[in-house]
Amino acid sequence: MTPIGQETLLAVILMFCRIGGCLMAMPGFSSSRVPVQIRLFIALGITLALSPLLETPVRQAVGDLTPTRTLIAIGSEIGIGLLIGLGARIFFAALSFIGTLITMSMGFTGMPDTFIEDGEAQPAMATIITLTATLLFFLSDLHIDVLKALIETYTVIPAGSAFPADLSMRRMAITLTDAFMLALQISAPFIVWSLIVNLLFGILNKLTPQVPVFFISIPFVLAGGLAVAYFTVGEVLRLFVNAFGLWLWKG
Repeated sequence: MTPIGQETLLAVILMFCRIGGCLMAMPGFSSSRVPVQIRLFIALGITLALSPLLETPVRQAVGDLTPTRTLIAIGSEIGIGLLIGLGARIFFAALSFIGTLITMSMGFTGMPDTFIEDGEAQPAMATIITLTATLLFFLSDLHIDVLKALIETYTVIPAGSAFPADLSMRRMAITLTDAFMLALQISAPFIVWSLIVNLLFGILNKLTPQVPVFFISIPFVLAGGLAVAYFTVGEVLRLFVNAFGLWLWKG
């Protein structure tokens, strides 16, 4: 049995900083609907559960830390955890953004609905898409894959290392590119539908200027947008889950 000494306690604290930083930004866990106390206990529980796997390499890395270097290491560990959590958050932020765009292209805008994942109200369709993606995030065990990726970071960035600013900026740029390319792919059917239907009704408005075509077109735009959503929303969520899992696999 490993004795609980000063080095062991410091190792667990550093593990908690990286894991807690990741959970602080990870989708689902970081939702404002989850009480802060619950999030704290989840982070503590995951840290204690993973400590037998990570305690030995982390303890070896922190053996020679001075008080000043310990404070620097704590800040670095929090930053590394936030980097991983923000990478996952970017995908959900892109999905939330594109959900609002989809709602606008369907003509389904109106009073914003209650927020589920983000801190501000969204249209009802965007809320449904975001909530379903969050549920699939847990049902597909992607949150376990995030923790696996978090464990793998200890082989790439050992505990107590300096925060890799250059690497983090490159990874964030790649993540932003992948997330919004995915968002463009997801929204393509709705953008095409919006362009076609608005072009047709614009031409009709020019042909019959005495008829209020805009008000007449609203039910048709909405019905067609709902039909497009009915046939594509399952594939949209499938593409999102697969792309998110691929991002985790690529690291």
